[in-house]
Amino acid sequence: MYAHCLKRLFDFTFALFAIIFLSPLLLVVTVWLHFANKGAGAFFKQERPGKDAKIFRVVKFKSMTDERDANGNLLPDAQRLTRIGKLIRKTSIDELPQLFNVLKGDMALIGPRPLLVKYLPLYSKEQMRRHEVRPGITGWAQVNGRNAITHTKKFEYDVWYVDHLSLALDLKIIFMTIDNVLHHKDISHEGSATAEPFNGHN
Repeated sequence: MYAHCLKRLFDFTFALFAIIFLSPLLLVVTVWLHFANKGAGAFFKQERPGKDAKIFRVVKFKSMTDERDANGNLLPDAQRLTRIGKLIRKTSIDELPQLFNVLKGDMALIGPRPLLVKYLPLYSKEQMRRHEVRPGITGWAQVNGRNAITHTKKFEYDVWYVDHLSLALDLKIIFMTIDNVLHHKDISHEGSATAEPFNGHN
């Protein structure tokens, strides 16, 4: 009942009220990033696989510039990450625009994180089960290590969530997410500005 009906109603209602309540913050961050990102824009949009691997465009606050070297190649992530970019990542504010994805129905508040489209052929049959539900802004893998654990372990957590989805579990993940954000846990992979890529083995 919850998974097939009430979860979507809960997601939509929560996202709508959150956007209204957080609108002043969203506006301030948007303007701030417009200038800090040196013309690269305030938002990052990218195609990601959602429920049943259906492709949609996820939106986040953009934390890096588009600066390039003399050969036209993007500089390493760590060099393009701005001060405000570090701040919004540390506080997870960069994830807030995904509330609009939740409103549209592309995402849920809780679920496996939507990863890159290029990873789809690399998943095992069991790992592909993470796409049986809508992807989430946060999820069971995020509150159990986030970027500090391997992709393989994340996918195990994702599939476990699919098999145990319930209101009680979602509420638990929400409270654990709040605790992780307040304590800045597992924001990025060690030695990198972003999480390590998935190659089908890690």
